[in-house]
Amino acid sequence: MSLVPDRPDAADPAEILARAIPNDRVHSGYLLTGAPASTTAAALAFARALVCEAGRGRACETCHACHSSRIGAAATGADDASVGAPPIALDGDGKRGPTYRHVGDHPALFWVARGHDDTRIKIGQIRDLQSALRLRGFESGRRAAIVEGAESMSTSAQNALLRILEEPPPRTTLVLVAARASALVATIRSRCVRVRFPAEPEVALRDPAMPAETAGIVALLDDLRGRSPGQILDAAETYRGARAEAAESVALLIDVSGAWLRERVTARVLRGERPGPRELDAHKSLLQLRRDLVQRNANPQMVAERLLFGLRDVAGDAVGKSRA
Repeated sequence: MSLVPDRPDAADPAEILARAIPNDRVHSGYLLTGAPASTTAAALAFARALVCEAGRGRACETCHACHSSRIGAAATGADDASVGAPPIALDGDGKRGPTYRHVGDHPALFWVARGHDDTRIKIGQIRDLQSALRLRGFESGRRAAIVEGAESMSTSAQNALLRILEEPPPRTTLVLVAARASALVATIRSRCVRVRFPAEPEVALRDPAMPAETAGIVALLDDLRGRSPGQILDAAETYRGARAEAAESVALLIDVSGAWLRERVTARVLRGERPGPRELDAHKSLLQLRRDLVQRNANPQMVAERLLFGLRDVAGDAVGKSRA
């Protein structure tokens, strides 16, 4: 099921979520997709509204539940700077910190995200969440769990989460937040109400004010056609090091490469040409590389190598030659 405004005057996605509460049409699973800042803030507002004693679709900020669920905005990306100390960092293995945390001090609201130094949400985190949701003795009323960056769940973590969605505890709602739904297995998507928020704006490849790291990637991609295998390997070697940092850099490389490919396809269409098969295959490869990086814990440097070698072949097509 998908919920998204289809008319200019229709309610925005956050309003759709808010209306579900007073209408008593709250589902056991939601998937919020779009720009992370918007979806994370909406998930937090929705979860807090679910436990609010007023039951009006928004946190009243005066009842005991609302006071308990207030949290520092800097920790969640929320727009409202609620009071309260920022929560401690999560650890996917539970050795240096908790595997999940509560929203504020509310015992019926849970928050799961990647550990501080992790690139994935791990199966242990989802299992710990499942155990917490099965416990009895909570305050009466609803419970909710937010999974931030749900696309970063490992395959095993997704399978564990699926078991919660298949047999959710009574009056419990899971809210998954993901930039892209395609990174989640189809069985999870089918069991969640999809609420689409506006996506992040695409990378502006030729903007003079672009960050230096982005500009460097664009320059590298523009020059791929003449690169030797040794030069490709040297370029990919810049993505070695601590995995969490390297994975973030490779994720940016994938994003910029996707925008670079779209630019090439657009140029072909404007010239009255059809996109080449290599460009279409390269787009599919980028999606697979992102899944490998996020879900399969692939080595970031090796992902960068595969990406750059694949795009070097694309750069040799007609559009690339016309730029030479």
